[in-house]
Amino acid sequence: MKRVDDFRLRFGKRELVPIMIGGMGVDISTAELALEVARLGGIGHISDAMLPTVTDRLYKTRFVKDKLQQYKYNVANSDKSKVQFDLGHLAEATHLHVGHTMQAKRGDGMIFMNCMEKLTMNAPRETLRVRLRAALDEGIDGITLAAGLHLGSFALIEDHPRFRDAQLGIIVSSLRALQLFLRKNAKMGRLPDFIVVEGPLAGGHLGFGMDWAQYDLHTIAAEIQQYLQAEKLDIPLIPAGGIFTGSDATSFLENGCAAVQVATRFTVAKECGIPEKVQQEYFKASESDIEVNMLSPTGYPMRMLKNCPAIGSGIRPNCEAFGYVLDANGNCSYIDAYNREVAAHPGAKKISVKDKICLCTHMRNYDCWTCGHYTYRLKDTTNRNADGTYQILTAEHIFHDYQFSTGNKVALPPQHP
Repeated sequence: MKRVDDFRLRFGKRELVPIMIGGMGVDISTAELALEVARLGGIGHISDAMLPTVTDRLYKTRFVKDKLQQYKYNVANSDKSKVQFDLGHLAEATHLHVGHTMQAKRGDGMIFMNCMEKLTMNAPRETLRVRLRAALDEGIDGITLAAGLHLGSFALIEDHPRFRDAQLGIIVSSLRALQLFLRKNAKMGRLPDFIVVEGPLAGGHLGFGMDWAQYDLHTIAAEIQQYLQAEKLDIPLIPAGGIFTGSDATSFLENGCAAVQVATRFTVAKECGIPEKVQQEYFKASESDIEVNMLSPTGYPMRMLKNCPAIGSGIRPNCEAFGYVLDANGNCSYIDAYNREVAAHPGAKKISVKDKICLCTHMRNYDCWTCGHYTYRLKDTTNRNADGTYQILTAEHIFHDYQFSTGNKVALPPQHP
């Protein structure tokens, strides 16, 4: 019976354990988690979601405070078009986080950065260019282009000296999305180094409509594999979303996939950025506690725990401090929803916004509990403590369970004495 460790992911002459940890923001996929996975021989992701906010917390920078001070005059104004990020500060934040992470790297694995196109930041092209180039400057092993089609992203870094050196990949949820990306970038003579195909059971934002349940990861992966073979394109294919056991992973590897991307089980690792009290909510969740909704202002469906504090909150938009999902015109659908409720309840001290959430503020505060479909199975991967809480796992334990397990079994960690 084969196991994940019988396979290797190859990038040129490099061989890696074929396990990639997804890039969960905001700093849920921490540098600590990515470094541990790289030490173990796999690929760890850090996320570039809201990096100025992250570096304020980790490295005591003042990017958020300075931005809020600059635009404080605009707080009560519903027009956020003037609220712009300082590109120098954005570059500095990326340099800081990526640089610190790469300097601490040990082992034979790799560290990638997950870069979301939907992090539009009131200047989509300009801010994306800065984030990509700064990560390459600091020696990131690879970049995974996520949350969008990224049709113009390669062009933003085409003249960077590491454009053909770093591993550059794309996340897609359909063959059509991949074909659009390849067609748009064909003239550069630069294929992606890997393709992550993310299925409908993934956590957070989904690349599907609300008909997500009609799709199947195995089917999509097989369709893309057939296309790549027909076009004679030798690009590693990495399925993601709902791969909960080592046996799940092995089934994809036996069918020709190069590696798997996993994330849900690592949300309850001690190296993960989610606070332990929220990790306990993940452990406690039942299947009925998980929903896919349209609350995200990005326009994408999002999977989350339906008892999280973000849902129904009527918090004032914090665009002057954050504003990471403002579009090119300074708009965000949460602002519209918030203003509608304020107008409908004049004089109310507290309002509730039911149809959208303030993604920036709630992700920053770990109040938006995004999760994968199989989060309700996390309780079966650990021990229950005497006080009713669940034992937090180590990334090493989870990684090795994926790497060496067989027979759809999940190894429990040694119990605390």
